[in-house]
Amino acid sequence: MTAADLNAKATARPATATTPGWAALLAASIGQFLVVLDISVVNVALPHIREGLGLGVTGLQWVVNAYMLAFAGFLLLGGRAADLYGRKRVFLAGLGLFTLASLAGGFAQDGAMLVTARAFQGLGAAVLAPVTLSLVTATFPEGPARTKAIATWTAVGTAGGATGGLVGGLLTDYLSWRWVLLINVPVGAVLAVIAARWLRAEREAAGRRRLDLPGAVLVTAGVGLLAFGIGEIGDHGWRGVLPLGAGVVLLAAFVAVESRAPEPLVQLRLFRLRSVAVGNLATLVATMAGFALWYFLSLYMQNVLHYSAVRTGLSFLPHTAGIILGSRLAPPLMARLGVRRLAGVGGLLAAAGFAWQSLVLDADGTFLTAILGPGATMAFGFGLLMTPLVEASTSGVPSAEAGAVAGVVNTSRTIGGAIGLTVLGTTAAHAGPDLVDGYSAAFVVAAAITAVGTAIVPFLPRPRAEEEAEQRRRPQPEADAVA
Repeated sequence: MTAADLNAKATARPATATTPGWAALLAASIGQFLVVLDISVVNVALPHIREGLGLGVTGLQWVVNAYMLAFAGFLLLGGRAADLYGRKRVFLAGLGLFTLASLAGGFAQDGAMLVTARAFQGLGAAVLAPVTLSLVTATFPEGPARTKAIATWTAVGTAGGATGGLVGGLLTDYLSWRWVLLINVPVGAVLAVIAARWLRAEREAAGRRRLDLPGAVLVTAGVGLLAFGIGEIGDHGWRGVLPLGAGVVLLAAFVAVESRAPEPLVQLRLFRLRSVAVGNLATLVATMAGFALWYFLSLYMQNVLHYSAVRTGLSFLPHTAGIILGSRLAPPLMARLGVRRLAGVGGLLAAAGFAWQSLVLDADGTFLTAILGPGATMAFGFGLLMTPLVEASTSGVPSAEAGAVAGVVNTSRTIGGAIGLTVLGTTAAHAGPDLVDGYSAAFVVAAAITAVGTAIVPFLPRPRAEEEAEQRRRPQPEADAVA
């Protein structure tokens, strides 16, 4: 099925064409930065949270898991809500919930209050994250402008994850662990002003107001149980099989319900688009390996090299620069090489960086010998890889379905990261008693996973804009005949 067929079938909604491009991109980028930042920023503060609230090991795990499970479970619901009720309205609702939950978490008096606040933070992030991407894809038409906007969105979002350790370390060491959450309040307030002032509300469309509640319940519970089961397998082995299996069953039921629902949460026909199906598969696999870059290097620097949290965060600055540089170079390189070639180059560079990293990890390593070179290579490769993958995963999608597809893309990234963390963590744990050997083994597996993801790239379809540009460059037979 072609994009034209989908556009003919879908009921078109007015896109955010009247929203200034700079406003849509600014709001989307800052929103995505906050969402990704809060996945990692709390990790550095966990020891201080334990002391401040008297939490045990299980309680600390739920400070992290409550956010991740709510985030993973509600992404598709948030994306569809944006299509039904308007991107500006849903953006402000998600941002408001995220900001208020951050305020409550910052003033939490016990573990239960903090975990509850983190769960509502994750819910707000799940509503916000798909809207940030659909704002970009709905505001910018397919072509160079959208590619540049997606590159900026990718770079800023990835920088949020990369700088989480540094931001968390600085706030925890010089202020309090509470500011890891409270810092979101002024940023959220400024972002709300930008969105309320410059984002344009879309006109309501008759007959499009019903949300698929059975599908929402099934996919939320299914994805949440899937993410929880994956984490439990990594931490407790076979104990995670039951929630993992239950999640798979609920997701199968979700597909059955969606195939019959008059207004489904996700139009299953979208997956007939090769760009959506193959792009999300490649994204899921690539994200599985991407977690190794930040997670295992952070453990290596703190547990083996005995870096402080702040020094660890500062040591990631070249990696952040590599991600941003790769993302910024991706649009002009895509114009020259095309989506598939650039994604292939980025994937091979990232895989080479992982393999290099596995070889140089050492108990006596230094920043220059064991971190800078391979880490920057991995980061630069991922910067080149993720922009064309996001571009491919959202190409040919009607504006009325942009939010739903953005939810699928973000779900692929989240589930890929959860699966990857489990697989790589299990690899590291069983590689031997020596920490360095375990981290090295994890990077070897990450290199292999990235190679598999890169092997999927040739199956991506070429974007319509790329095909049209090539046709314009070809000599026209009619002109040759007249000459």
